[in-house]
Amino acid sequence: MKFGKEFAAQLVNEWQEAYMDYNYLKKLLKDVLNFRQKSTSYPISAGSSLKRKVSLYRAFSGLTKYRYPRGSPKKNSTSERNEQDAVILVSSDELGDHHQGPNGGKYSKTKFLMSNDDGAEYELVFFRRLDDEFNKVVSFYKNKMDEVVSEADELSKQMDAFIAMRITVDDPLLGGVSMLNLASNGGGGDSSVSASVHSNNGRKPGKGATQNGNQFFQISLYLNILKTLILCVKYEEELHLSTIQEVEMSSEEHSVDMDSFMPASLEVLDRVKININHETPVSTLKGVLMGSKSDIPLSKSKLKRTEQLMTQAFVEFYRKLRLLKSYCFLNQMAFSKIMKKYDKITSRNASKAYLEMVDKSYLGSCDEVTKLMERVEDTFVKHFTNGNHSKGMDTLRPKARKETHSITFFLGCFFGFSLALLAAIIVAIHARDVLHSPGRNQYMENIFPLYSLFGYILLHMIMYAGNIYFWKLYRVNYSFIFGFKPGTELGYRAVLLSSSVLCVLMLGGVLSNLDMEMDPRTKSFEAITELVPLGLLLVVMLITFCPFNIIYRSSRFFFIRCTFHCICAPLYKVTLPDFFLADQFTSQVQALRSLEFYVCYYGWGDFKRRSNNCSGSQFFDTFYLVLGIVPSWIRFLQCLRRLLEEKDGMHGLNGLKYLSTIVAVSTRTISELWPGNSWLILAATSSGVATIANTYWDIVMDWGLLRRDSKNRWLRDKLILTNRRFYFIAMVLNVILRLAWMQSVLGFREAPFLHRKALVAIVASLEIIRRGIWNFFRLENEHLNNVGKYRAFKSVPLPFNYDDENGDECMKNKS
Repeated sequence: MKFGKEFAAQLVNEWQEAYMDYNYLKKLLKDVLNFRQKSTSYPISAGSSLKRKVSLYRAFSGLTKYRYPRGSPKKNSTSERNEQDAVILVSSDELGDHHQGPNGGKYSKTKFLMSNDDGAEYELVFFRRLDDEFNKVVSFYKNKMDEVVSEADELSKQMDAFIAMRITVDDPLLGGVSMLNLASNGGGGDSSVSASVHSNNGRKPGKGATQNGNQFFQISLYLNILKTLILCVKYEEELHLSTIQEVEMSSEEHSVDMDSFMPASLEVLDRVKININHETPVSTLKGVLMGSKSDIPLSKSKLKRTEQLMTQAFVEFYRKLRLLKSYCFLNQMAFSKIMKKYDKITSRNASKAYLEMVDKSYLGSCDEVTKLMERVEDTFVKHFTNGNHSKGMDTLRPKARKETHSITFFLGCFFGFSLALLAAIIVAIHARDVLHSPGRNQYMENIFPLYSLFGYILLHMIMYAGNIYFWKLYRVNYSFIFGFKPGTELGYRAVLLSSSVLCVLMLGGVLSNLDMEMDPRTKSFEAITELVPLGLLLVVMLITFCPFNIIYRSSRFFFIRCTFHCICAPLYKVTLPDFFLADQFTSQVQALRSLEFYVCYYGWGDFKRRSNNCSGSQFFDTFYLVLGIVPSWIRFLQCLRRLLEEKDGMHGLNGLKYLSTIVAVSTRTISELWPGNSWLILAATSSGVATIANTYWDIVMDWGLLRRDSKNRWLRDKLILTNRRFYFIAMVLNVILRLAWMQSVLGFREAPFLHRKALVAIVASLEIIRRGIWNFFRLENEHLNNVGKYRAFKSVPLPFNYDDENGDECMKNKS
């Protein structure tokens, strides 16, 4: 793989503008090469490769150029050759701010010494842009290093409070005098023994005095040993986890013995406010009704919650350090590669001088990041995994999920099974003449809505798999945006495998329920066959809520947690996965209504005879209306919560948009259940207003398009897709597919060749397809916003809040 592609594949997407622009510098070098090709007397074929053209016509430097003659001083010849071959002169200008490192506060400035040569203006442009790129990289790297150093100081303060909290909770007696006694007794015991030994030196005791002294010495020694053993057994865990203060290391490793042992200070808990409440609906309601309490009694559960928050903070901080180290290494490699490419094209020797400057610069050494990473590793392993290094590193460096060949194999198998079952259904429909059977209408009214639920879910999963494929193709960091736990996010093959399994189960159930004729003796269908849809629903529910670590448990629990947050809105803080999932539910209204039909059909209907009285029940019709507006109501409450927290008026406008959707869905449903001209006119009006508002918000706010002053006319300044026509096609499709929901208002509720239930399913499927298209561009816009603000990490709430006036004093308690 060429370095340019490898460089683009390994860079951090959200920092891509901060990396060295390798492709542009290559383009400048091609300009230099083109000029040299035109000015040379040798004809060079346009189709030959870059390396071949350069190597064939380079000047021959001799076989012994780099060997020193016998008896000649190496140092003098080297310096003489460097003076003769000097191409550039690299200098540095002061910045004004102070940084660590040999060139920490300086910018690079390169002077080209061959400006009189032909085509030197191309090389001047190259070196000018090279300096700009280097200075940009160094400046970004310095700023990020300042951030991580500040965060490291904050984490150190958090660790002081966490260790003190751990000591206090695990053993309250250790939190008071006991801890101080442990330190004083440990030192006092040793000194008393030493004083006893030294007091007898220099004089010759008598026999009785010697025996009494020896007995006293032995008793004192035994007592001290026994006391020490008791203390070690009692406080073994505390001594290991929290009482040995860590010694700062700069370049050498310092050994720590028991003489330098100092216990952790517990006074820090008097200067902090503990903020470790796990947000729940009950805690939110208590906070609203009774106000927040600053004093939280310490307990085991609070300690566990604090440890979880600290673990998340360390994992995220370590990930930032790893990316910074990768950023440093990749840019060093990029500067090395581009300078070597310059030497090849120009037959000069400028790379040595420039790369020496890079090595001496702030970017040239990643020692600060490396030392900080080692420090984080030691701290995390010692205080969070009880010294288990492998367990600690597995937590700090989670392994990425690998796509195995078994997933592809089973995906192909189940996809083939689905095609076979689909062909069998088509043959069975044609053989039994199902379309003209008297039981066709009975089947469509009773069985079809049961299986349409799985069809909606299946189509949504396929669209999601397609989204994942294109997000990965265009390097949209969807796992970071959604907040998936590293190593647990599903690839598109895994999603397609799950959907193919569901497709096989659904098509098998449909094939088993294609019998249109009742048993003439019992006037009913087979009970086992009629219970197949209910059994399939139970299987799907059991797999979804299965507590065992099988079938992508992490992803299933993530989905359940986000769904619960949506149901409990606005009692949870709204995050992107929560409102993104709620938007998916607004496109699955018919799926929710199919769930209601399951309850009515198997609870109060006669499923053996394929009959129900759901449509005539006022209770059913009321819930039919409620389920249609529940998803939009959830989004309205989420917008209201964000408006109150963030004080951003755009969330209020977004809430009004969903309020208009609630009105439109309500009037459409009422006009469908209780037909009337007045309701039809009201439904048409409200639906038109809601369609205009939702379409404008989708295109302008969610997708960030229709920018008149943009570099890309009517689009954004930054685009991921190279072909701009796809954006205009997506905007047109969004408008057309939104208008499909108005078929019920315009009177197209039945078609001569389609049953009413089938038409409803088609319109619902079009809305799911529209939502799938919306998902891609919505996440693309979110990704570009993260790129524009260099947001590559999620913020983790810290458990302790220090008082401002006591913040400096807390740092003095560190060893």
